Amino acid sequence: MEIRNFHWISIGTGLVIIIVSLFLMQTKFFFFIMGIGILVGITPFVISVIGETKASLEKEEMFLEFARNLVESVKTGTPISKSIINIRNKQYGALGKHIQKLANQISLGIPLNSALQVFSRDVGNKTISRALTLIGEAERAGGDIGEILEAVAGAVNVSDKLKKERKAAISTLVIQGYIIFFIFLVIILVMQFKILPMMEGIAGLDVGSATFSGTSQEPITQEEISQAFLYLLLIQGFFSGLTIGKLSEGTVKAGIKHSFALMLSSFLISTGASLFLG
Repeated sequence: MEIRNFHWISIGTGLVIIIVSLFLMQTKFFFFIMGIGILVGITPFVISVIGETKASLEKEEMFLEFARNLVESVKTGTPISKSIINIRNKQYGALGKHIQKLANQISLGIPLNSALQVFSRDVGNKTISRALTLIGEAERAGGDIGEILEAVAGAVNVSDKLKKERKAAISTLVIQGYIIFFIFLVIILVMQFKILPMMEGIAGLDVGSATFSGTSQEPITQEEISQAFLYLLLIQGFFSGLTIGKLSEGTVKAGIKHSFALMLSSFLISTGASLFLG
């Protein structure tokens, strides 16, 4: 991922907010403001990762369209190099600029196999890279390029269909994952603000100042209890999100958006509840 100007701006803004929070260290707003600073700093990076994942999926879909158009052109008797040049001006979304570059390289006399390797490296998608390797090898071997292109397009189509079917089949589990997490969140909040306060005086436990009778243990404050529960929720949200992404889309990277959503919800709900109910 390329770090751009808005990433640096978000990091600077987040650091400023964190520094401001240090002046409120003795108040109940300290942890909330610091969390906001951290969120401001990392949000653009999360958005960039989500954008890259979405672009990668779009590239796979557009490559399938590109392969189909290439098959149609080659089957009319047009050489593959000329076919790529002829179809370069069609709309291919996120893949368009890469196809334009590929066609320009071929127009300049660069060998097709070398141009396809550059194309594969620029796109940075494993599915497309495998397909391009097959096309390059077929063109170099001199086989029936039309049949091979059709087989490649069919393989990419099957792969895309399987991904969509898996995503549809697993969507119920994704929803269940979110429901289970928010049930866990509610249970933690009930324990923090209802059950623990009801235990005051039982076995010498004074929740709120949380001192233990007959010991020299340091008192546990309500703020420390809140922070401990918040850490638990953030860890749970992070790993739950990664698991949801792996199940639904097959990659841990795809789970970053779920982790971010769950952790953000945990932070806002937990710290908000601590401010108003703590």
